[in-house]
Formats: sequence, C-alpha cells, structure tokens
Amino acid sequence: MLCIIQNDPQVPPGNLIDFLHIPYIIYQPYQGEALPEIEQISALIVLGGAMGANDDERYPFLTELKSLIHTVVSSRIPYLGICLGGQLLAAALGAEVVANRWEEIGTMNIGLSDEGKADSLFRGIPSEFATFQWHHDSFDLPDGGALLASSAACPNQAFRVGDSVWGLQFHPEVTAQIIRDWCAWDPTTSEKTNELLVSFEAFIENYNRTSQQIISNFLTVDQLHRTKKQS
Repeated sequence: MLCIIQNDPQVPPGNLIDFLHIPYIIYQPYQGEALPEIEQISALIVLGGAMGANDDERYPFLTELKSLIHTVVSSRIPYLGICLGGQLLAAALGAEVVANRWEEIGTMNIGLSDEGKADSLFRGIPSEFATFQWHHDSFDLPDGGALLASSAACPNQAFRVGDSVWGLQFHPEVTAQIIRDWCAWDPTTSEKTNELLVSFEAFIENYNRTSQQIISNFLTVDQLHRTKKQS
C-alpha cells in the first residue's frame, strides 16, 4: 500500500491526492497515530511541516519517523520526501539539516543537473521548471546522494539515493488555498499573500503539469517495485 505521512495539520497532501490512481493511506502522527509497519508499505511519501527535522524534543514522533525512513531506504522501498520529508531523509541517512540557510518563499524556477535530466523521477519534465518554495531549513546531501536539481538561492533542491529514493526541497503539492493558509502563519508573509498568489497562479498550469508528472513517475517506480516483489 502507498503510505503518506502528514506531519502537520496545515501541510496536507494537497493536489497530490488528485494525481493518485492507486489506493493509499494517510497517517497523521502529529495526532498520535501510529506509523505504518514496514510490511504495510509498498511506497512511502513523507510531506512537509512547520517543524524542523531535528526538532525531536518538541515532536517526539520525528525520532520514530526517521527510523522508519532509514528502514524504508535499507529495504529499497520507493520513497518520496517533500520539503521536511526530504530533510528527514537526509537526516535519517546521516546528513546535516541546517536551519535558516538558503531560505526561499514563493514561486521560482529550478534547474535539473545532468543527472537530474536522466533521472526517472523527472522523466518528461523540462530541464528548468517552476516550483513553489516555502522553507527556512535545507539539507546537505547524504553520502552516496546524487544531486538532481538546484535553484539560484538553494543549491540542493532534489537528490536521489539508490534507484528509488528521492528527497525534494520544493513543494509539488500546494494549491492556492494552501498558500493562503501558510501566509497566515506570520504577519510578514500575510502582507505578501496577494503577491505570492498572483505569481503562483501565473504558472499554475505548468506547475500542476509538472507535479502530476512527478507523481506519475514515482508511481511507476512503485509499480515496478511491486512487480519485482511478486516475481
């Protein structure tokens, strides 16, 4: 079963739900829900959150989640980490996650590296494409991680470990309503709500097309993984 971990009540799966065509279960550990057992997971998507990847003391479930991510990677189960989910992947594999570095908020382009252009997650996606960013923290690449994408402000936008594990810094899942909700978190961003929405909606068609392609590519990897397990 495809399992989705939602770490924060205000960071939902958003438009990803529209792009899924297989059964899935959403787990919400911030509410005290237990995480899935490794035997239940055919693929794992871990979403973002306002907390940091190292905020285990305030959010104890992060310790267990990083342990689960490590097991998923070791088991070669397909994994997609989005923003905090990418940072948790990096942390679970021993890389640093640094606060208040390479911060980005808003719609901006990122570019694929040569390895990214050949990567299965980015198949059918232009070498430069519009993303939505909302992060204060950023990850270093773990040992063996391949850099797939960068932006002008944040050099580590996407990486792969092995052939089926990815960490993203950008958000492929947001909607206009999610952006409104996030802007309300802080007076500074609240003042920029209209500006952020206008710039996002100018690229909405390309953004959604890219997001759908990323999820479709990830689900293809998941299907190949299931087929291998059954054979």
